[in-house]
Amino acid sequence: MKKKNIIKEKRDFDRIFRFNNQTKSKYAFLYTYDTNKEHRFGICISKKLGNAVTRNKLKRQIKDIIDKSKLHFTNKDYIIVLKKSAVGTEYLLLKEDILNLLQK
Repeated sequence: MKKKNIIKEKRDFDRIFRFNNQTKSKYAFLYTYDTNKEHRFGICISKKLGNAVTRNKLKRQIKDIIDKSKLHFTNKDYIIVLKKSAVGTEYLLLKEDILNLLQK
């Protein structure tokens, strides 16, 4: 995932959460917000899900899923918020779930 396609600023996260266009699945929530710019992604993982090693591993897996997916993303901002059930899940199950969530 390119750095220009990553949401990092708190005000962007707040705007997307306030708009509250939410879709959920077994392992994650997806928030979207229409923009005129190129698509961007943000990943939220709570400290309740584990230590830094666990959280960073999940972030790397989500970024890999997005990079390797052959989906064409529209001009939207996407935020993926992982649930506690995502911890310890096999990569293939997580990949299938996230891809189904992004296609909705």
